Amino acid sequence: MQKNRIELAGYLAAKPELRYLPSGTRVANARLGETYRFKGGDGAIQSHTNWHSLVFYDQIAEVAITYEQGENVYIEGSVQQRKFTPKDGLTRTVHEVHVRSCHLIEAARVTGAGEFAGGLRGTDEDGGNNDDVDWPVGPV
Repeated sequence: MQKNRIELAGYLAAKPELRYLPSGTRVANARLGETYRFKGGDGAIQSHTNWHSLVFYDQIAEVAITYEQGENVYIEGSVQQRKFTPKDGLTRTVHEVHVRSCHLIEAARVTGAGEFAGGLRGTDEDGGNNDDVDWPVGPV
């Protein structure tokens, strides 16, 4: 059982960019925003957006670069911490989500029977394609 596991659904801040490590490994990076709403102490509805740094490797990186800015995605992965020292000499710590599985959440639509239909489109870390699975999404 893996304990370092995270699932997120949100919108991409920009189109993921592909690059290559010196070893030849494909890597794509993106930022994901997920917003939640809550009622404040004064009773007014408020919202807050959390931003997450995503890292995609190999086959998943190839899928990620097909996604566009603003698309709604669902990802599964693990949280990794990384330290680095930029030119200013101050050590920084960042938290990144290393994505194992990613899916594009297709917009929900009403079918002729009055039911909602939607789905996920993407892949997982072993390269399995999930396009043929009709994942329920619910009303948007």
